[in-house]
Amino acid sequence: MTDVLEIQDLHVSVEGKPILRGVNLLIRRGETHALMGPNGSGKSTLGLVIMGHPNYEVTSGSIKLNGQELLEAGPDERARQGLFMAFQRPVAIPGVKLADFMRHATTNVRNPDRKEGEELIAMREFRKELRSNMDQLKMDHEFARRYVNDGFSGGEMKRAEILQMAMLQPKFAILDETDSGLDADAVRLASQSIAEIGRDKMGLLIITHHDKLLEHNPPEYTHVILGGRIVESGGVELANELYSKGYERIRQQYPDANAVNQSMEEEDASQVLGT
Repeated sequence: MTDVLEIQDLHVSVEGKPILRGVNLLIRRGETHALMGPNGSGKSTLGLVIMGHPNYEVTSGSIKLNGQELLEAGPDERARQGLFMAFQRPVAIPGVKLADFMRHATTNVRNPDRKEGEELIAMREFRKELRSNMDQLKMDHEFARRYVNDGFSGGEMKRAEILQMAMLQPKFAILDETDSGLDADAVRLASQSIAEIGRDKMGLLIITHHDKLLEHNPPEYTHVILGGRIVESGGVELANELYSKGYERIRQQYPDANAVNQSMEEEDASQVLGT
């Protein structure tokens, strides 16, 4: 039976401020979904909530993996059950080598019942697989000796995230603007690598503003989020329309959601400006 990730009528707030207002989304393993929308519409929030970020309060709705409710599960438990997120701004972990981090994470995902202190995946097996994936991503093997994201360039951070996805082989992967901060060649390599690693093997939710990341990952489904809810869904043709024409039609066609989105954008801007 195909694995299914289902979000139903999801409402989410941060410090009492509503962000998501009834999101519905169903992703089957092997499908590629693109999530697009203007700034402040709730795209990254949805990804973080799916992964269980503690700063977000789910006020109603559900997130289910194969029918099992995940709302009470922590981020580590969700990862063990097959969820993964490549962050837009990955956190640095000074003092922790990428290889050590990956060996522990890979072991825990492949052996969800493992207790702390129990044996890790065999070093020889792990090293062989890690190097094979690094070769595929055109990464120098010495990269694995560096501390996680510490002093990494934007491109190095994104490749490290894709490397983690390759090693963990999740059921569902959320890619939050993996193309941000990358030049054209780096985006093309990232797109190709994601396709080789994940396409047809896992469910992909690709959050993006641009078409290059989808060059090798054309979505079967494209969703437009505006004002904290998905207002329209379609195929790859919808993504192409948004790339070429922007969101003007969407804003005009869904004025209520657009009004909410504008107020969210204004509030975000006032916080940045300190007004």
